[in-house]
Amino acid sequence: MDDAQNPEPGPLASDLAAAVGLLMRHLRAAAPLGGVTPTQRAVLARLDRDGPATTAALARAELVRPQSMRLTLAALEEHGVVARTPHPTDGRQVVLSLTDEGRRLIGEARQAKRDWLTDALAERLTDEERRTLAEATALLRRVAGP
Repeated sequence: MDDAQNPEPGPLASDLAAAVGLLMRHLRAAAPLGGVTPTQRAVLARLDRDGPATTAALARAELVRPQSMRLTLAALEEHGVVARTPHPTDGRQVVLSLTDEGRRLIGEARQAKRDWLTDALAERLTDEERRTLAEATALLRRVAGP
């Protein structure tokens, strides 16, 4: 049987990871966040998606040491995209959240990514290929899990 008709999981996993990596690089390039590192971008996206959090919670979620997260958050504060507020029940902790500028920055970046991807899908794929991609997107969601 043709490899495309019955792909083995190992080579398919490698090809898929490479394609997703290339897509992610294009999306990041379409939405530069001037001076914000990929790690800082991930923290901004997490705060936007999950809401305010402590340094420790962010460090656990991003799989980094709390000391590293403190440095990341200090840089984001310096950019004016993250703000600290006292923890509501534990005076020893602070809660970090996006500022209006942080929300604006994330919103603009997401829109730039959507715009790039919309244009790429319209210009590079046929109607039939877009239907196939829609089916593949549903499968990717299943692979990625909940």
